[in-house]
Amino acid sequence: MKFAQFVAAIAILASVLSVNSFAKDNHSGNFTLTDPVRVGSTELAPGRYKAEWSGPADTLKIEILQNGKTVATVPGQIKNLPRPAPYDSVATTTENDTKTLDQIEFNHRTDALVLGGE
Repeated sequence: MKFAQFVAAIAILASVLSVNSFAKDNHSGNFTLTDPVRVGSTELAPGRYKAEWSGPADTLKIEILQNGKTVATVPGQIKNLPRPAPYDSVATTTENDTKTLDQIEFNHRTDALVLGGE
Protein backbone atom coordinates (compact mmCIF):
# COMPACT_ATOMS: atom_id res chain seq x y z
CA MET A 1 0.00 0.00 0.00
CA LYS A 2 2.81 2.42 0.88
CA PHE A 3 4.53 1.60 -2.40
CA ALA A 4 1.35 2.51 -4.36
CA GLN A 5 1.12 5.85 -2.52
CA PHE A 6 4.78 6.52 -3.24
CA VAL A 7 4.33 5.76 -6.96
CA ALA A 8 1.21 7.97 -7.07
CA ALA A 9 3.06 10.84 -5.39
CA ILE A 10 5.96 10.56 -7.86
CA ALA A 11 3.52 10.50 -10.80
CA ILE A 12 1.73 13.62 -9.55
CA LEU A 13 5.03 15.43 -8.97
CA ALA A 14 6.26 14.53 -12.46
CA SER A 15 3.06 15.76 -14.10
CA VAL A 16 3.12 19.06 -12.16
CA LEU A 17 6.74 19.69 -13.16
CA SER A 18 6.07 18.90 -16.81
CA VAL A 19 3.01 21.20 -16.87
CA ASN A 20 5.06 24.03 -15.36
CA SER A 21 7.85 23.66 -17.90
CA PHE A 22 5.32 23.44 -20.74
CA ALA A 23 3.62 26.66 -19.57
CA LYS A 24 6.96 28.48 -19.53
CA ASP A 25 7.70 27.27 -23.06
CA ASN A 26 4.38 28.74 -24.22
CA HIS A 27 5.62 32.20 -23.23
CA SER A 28 9.08 32.04 -24.77
CA GLY A 29 10.78 31.06 -27.97
CA ASN A 30 14.16 31.18 -29.67
CA PHE A 31 15.03 32.87 -32.94
CA THR A 32 18.07 33.86 -34.98
CA LEU A 33 18.89 37.21 -36.55
CA THR A 34 21.10 37.12 -39.65
CA ASP A 35 21.29 40.93 -40.01
CA PRO A 36 21.40 43.82 -37.54
CA VAL A 37 17.85 44.94 -36.62
CA ARG A 38 16.28 47.54 -34.39
CA VAL A 39 13.94 46.50 -31.57
CA GLY A 40 12.47 49.58 -29.94
CA SER A 41 15.43 51.88 -29.44
CA THR A 42 17.98 49.04 -29.32
CA GLU A 43 20.10 47.80 -32.22
CA LEU A 44 20.55 44.01 -32.09
CA ALA A 45 23.51 42.36 -33.78
CA PRO A 46 23.16 39.12 -35.73
CA GLY A 47 22.97 36.13 -33.41
CA ARG A 48 20.76 33.79 -31.43
CA TYR A 49 18.11 35.33 -29.16
CA LYS A 50 15.22 34.31 -26.93
CA ALA A 51 11.91 36.15 -26.67
CA GLU A 52 9.92 35.95 -23.44
CA TRP A 53 6.53 37.60 -23.05
CA SER A 54 3.94 38.22 -20.38
CA GLY A 55 0.58 39.92 -20.06
CA PRO A 56 -2.67 39.85 -22.01
CA ALA A 57 -2.40 38.72 -25.66
CA ASP A 58 -3.20 42.21 -27.00
CA THR A 59 -0.85 44.15 -24.66
CA LEU A 60 2.25 42.03 -24.10
CA LYS A 61 5.54 42.97 -22.56
CA ILE A 62 8.16 41.28 -24.76
CA GLU A 63 11.72 40.87 -23.52
CA ILE A 64 14.51 39.91 -25.92
CA LEU A 65 17.35 38.04 -24.23
CA GLN A 66 20.81 37.01 -25.34
CA ASN A 67 22.96 34.74 -23.16
CA GLY A 68 20.36 35.02 -20.39
CA LYS A 69 20.47 38.84 -20.24
CA THR A 70 17.66 41.16 -21.35
CA VAL A 71 18.93 43.27 -24.25
CA ALA A 72 15.63 44.88 -25.33
CA THR A 73 12.08 45.29 -24.07
CA VAL A 74 9.18 46.25 -26.32
CA PRO A 75 5.37 46.10 -26.21
CA GLY A 76 3.58 43.77 -28.58
CA GLN A 77 0.78 41.33 -29.10
CA ILE A 78 0.02 37.74 -30.07
CA LYS A 79 -1.06 37.02 -33.63
CA ASN A 80 -2.80 33.72 -34.34
CA LEU A 81 -1.52 31.99 -37.47
CA PRO A 82 -3.83 29.92 -39.71
CA ARG A 83 -1.45 26.93 -39.40
CA PRO A 84 1.72 26.16 -37.44
CA ALA A 85 4.87 27.92 -38.60
CA PRO A 86 7.15 25.47 -40.46
CA TYR A 87 10.28 26.95 -38.80
CA ASP A 88 11.51 29.88 -36.69
CA SER A 89 11.45 33.11 -38.69
CA VAL A 90 11.46 36.87 -38.32
CA ALA A 91 9.83 39.59 -40.40
CA THR A 92 11.42 43.03 -40.71
CA THR A 93 10.73 46.33 -42.41
CA THR A 94 13.40 48.64 -43.76
CA GLU A 95 13.16 52.40 -43.50
CA ASN A 96 16.07 54.81 -44.06
CA ASP A 97 18.50 51.86 -44.30
CA THR A 98 17.44 50.61 -40.84
CA LYS A 99 15.80 47.21 -40.41
CA THR A 100 13.17 46.98 -37.68
CA LEU A 101 12.00 43.66 -36.22
CA ASP A 102 8.22 43.44 -36.70
CA GLN A 103 7.23 39.82 -36.13
CA ILE A 104 8.64 36.54 -34.81
CA GLU A 105 7.21 33.13 -35.69
CA PHE A 106 8.26 30.00 -33.83
CA ASN A 107 8.69 26.48 -35.24
CA HIS A 108 5.51 24.35 -35.05
CA ARG A 109 3.50 27.04 -33.21
CA THR A 110 0.29 28.72 -34.28
CA ASP A 111 1.00 31.98 -32.48
CA ALA A 112 3.44 34.68 -33.50
CA LEU A 113 4.72 37.81 -31.74
CA VAL A 114 4.00 41.18 -33.32
CA LEU A 115 6.41 43.74 -31.91
CA GLY A 116 5.70 47.42 -31.41
CA GLY A 117 2.61 49.42 -30.64
CA GLU A 118 1.72 51.58 -27.69
